[in-house]
Amino acid sequence: MSEERNASLDLYIALSRASEWVNAHGDRDIRKHGLNRTEFGVLELLYHKGAQAIQQIGGKVLMSSGNITYVVDKLEKKEYVKRKTSTEDRRLIFAEITEQGKQFIEDIFPQHAEVIENAVAGLTTEEKKLASQLLKKLGKFAQDGFK
Repeated sequence: MSEERNASLDLYIALSRASEWVNAHGDRDIRKHGLNRTEFGVLELLYHKGAQAIQQIGGKVLMSSGNITYVVDKLEKKEYVKRKTSTEDRRLIFAEITEQGKQFIEDIFPQHAEVIENAVAGLTTEEKKLASQLLKKLGKFAQDGFK
């Protein structure tokens, strides 16, 4: 195999393993609060970005729209999210965080951020910034090449 191919495969394996272990830390913390990663992602999105059309949430948290409906249902049962029909187009339904959902995120997010910070503490601040830049570049290239 060529040096380029070996480097690409090594990167793929390292990226996959690093992602698995960092996600494991985050997932364990989220599960302690009765949510899974997707539920937490939707709730965090609504908290930081405001109400979102249910049809568009999937693209922002990397899930299919069918699954998002299920996740919103679960969050609605926990009273963290409510649905709201658009006043301009009744076919458009938004998910919106409730006061209870806001309080929940405000209570757990600082500790969750600390869990993530500890999970990636193997890199210096400068290395984290560089890794973020490189991974964004890699992700954009992979996305653009996906047809």
